[in-house]
Amino acid sequence: MNTPEKEVLVKVEGVSKKFCKNLKRSLIYGGSDIVKGFCGIERSSELRKDEFWALNDVSFEVRRGECIGLIGHNGAGKSTLLKLLNGLILPDKGRIEMRGKVGALIELGAGFSPMQTGRENVYNNGAVLGFTKEEIDSNFDKIVEFAELKDFIDTPVQNYSSGMKVRLGFSVAAQMKPDILLIDEVLAVGDMGFVLKCFKLIDTILPNTALIFVSHSMQMVGRISSQIVLLNKGQAKYQGPDVARGIDAYYSLFKSADNPDKVFDDQSIELLESRMAGKELKDGYYDLKWNESVTVEFRLKALKKIKHPNIYLAFYDNRNRGVAEAMTIAGAAGAELEEQEIFTCKIRLNNVCLTQGLYSVTFTASAAVSKEPMLKMHKALKIHLSDDSQLWTSYKINTEIIE
Repeated sequence: MNTPEKEVLVKVEGVSKKFCKNLKRSLIYGGSDIVKGFCGIERSSELRKDEFWALNDVSFEVRRGECIGLIGHNGAGKSTLLKLLNGLILPDKGRIEMRGKVGALIELGAGFSPMQTGRENVYNNGAVLGFTKEEIDSNFDKIVEFAELKDFIDTPVQNYSSGMKVRLGFSVAAQMKPDILLIDEVLAVGDMGFVLKCFKLIDTILPNTALIFVSHSMQMVGRISSQIVLLNKGQAKYQGPDVARGIDAYYSLFKSADNPDKVFDDQSIELLESRMAGKELKDGYYDLKWNESVTVEFRLKALKKIKHPNIYLAFYDNRNRGVAEAMTIAGAAGAELEEQEIFTCKIRLNNVCLTQGLYSVTFTASAAVSKEPMLKMHKALKIHLSDDSQLWTSYKINTEIIE
């Protein structure tokens, strides 16, 4: 038997949800299903014309104190699943069990009455979540303070910016300390300072809450998740407690068939070779020491007439967390490259202060003027960085004592 601290608060068993691509046919199907429901006739689980499974046989459970990172590309079924969990729509197959009070931040402005003030919406949302007026009264000042909306709390919500709506929505959902908290990608609308405040609050309430967190930011997902559910075309392609493996599986969805590390390619440019000058490959890695400077070289081929591209390098640790970036901008020197012209871009990395461990480098070439990406390649370089100390963080600043 589970202890109260580890009780299962969210249980999803074989849940499926289908939608219809054709609006007129969707209305006909909906009316037919309502009539069948009144007559006690069981609805068919087979897909009808123009229907598709937005979710198909998804199962998982979340205990108190756990956070599921729900990831996948746009249209994978994440928001549909959150709406099912919040009771906004019903599943066509399967069963969902939610135990306790649910706080949800699913869609920007969802649940807000635009003509009413922020104060009125706080009380309305709190009531919808199942809290009494007395409970809302006791938390009202904290909600307003956290949302930083004291001067605007009596202003109609229709006059709020998107960031202000996120502040108020998250503050109501989290400050009331629900048993279950659902958070969609809407946090991306908030400024970085507020996002950091949100994560600090999540850290505080998580031990007593079951959290389901949807985001396209793998750094955010890796920051708080204890398990991952990766959705693709409505199905769970990966689920489990290995967060790093789940994130890697997410990135693999974007890889091309001919090169599993190629994320994006508009056929403007080709990466022929990448290397570290003066270094030899050992088991696929270049050895580098802490604080060492090195030159990286990328041999490229223009597939059509273009200007010399901007080059961006992103460094990732062995958990796929971004830890550093480097870039070179073509600027006024953006020379014209002829079709099929081969050229080499050399970048000097001064005093690489990454801590001991394994790293990969993602290479991105973008247009000189518009800065739109042309080619993005994961693991263009792999680095084994050695140091005389092992630290928890990924970056060690070179310092000296001044007496």
